[in-house]
Amino acid sequence: MNKYMFVAIEEAQYGIRNKEGGPFGAVVVKDGKIVGRGHNRVLLKKNPTCHGEVEAITDACKNLDTFDLSGCEIYTTGEPCPMCYGAILWANIEKIYYGCNILDTDNIGFRDDKFYTLSKEENKRKISFELDREECLKLYEEYVKLEGRANY
Repeated sequence: MNKYMFVAIEEAQYGIRNKEGGPFGAVVVKDGKIVGRGHNRVLLKKNPTCHGEVEAITDACKNLDTFDLSGCEIYTTGEPCPMCYGAILWANIEKIYYGCNILDTDNIGFRDDKFYTLSKEENKRKISFELDREECLKLYEEYVKLEGRANY
């Protein structure tokens, strides 16, 4: 067994045994060293965004004192949902290793596949609507004028 996946599994076990959330654990690795770890804490924090990958990314960013995790990879017990996949991309993590796939996750009662379906362009139009674009463009213009801004 891969040593990093082993730690991700231990994270997930801790979470489920303490009734903090589902069987999802993750570790972020840089240069062969674990720099972040996390497990699903949705139930504990009463927050649907506290997935294992997001918790591990948050921990890694805190430990490395940066929002940019370039040069890192993530090991996670389940294939990332669309939210976690987005977080991984925003963090600039370069490789994702996962244990169980989306069908495995669906088989134990999670609904990740629904979110993949809803995130398709033709379905986004059913639940999201453009509003006050001109006013929001002014905000964007203000941001672009700032010196030293970070593009993230």
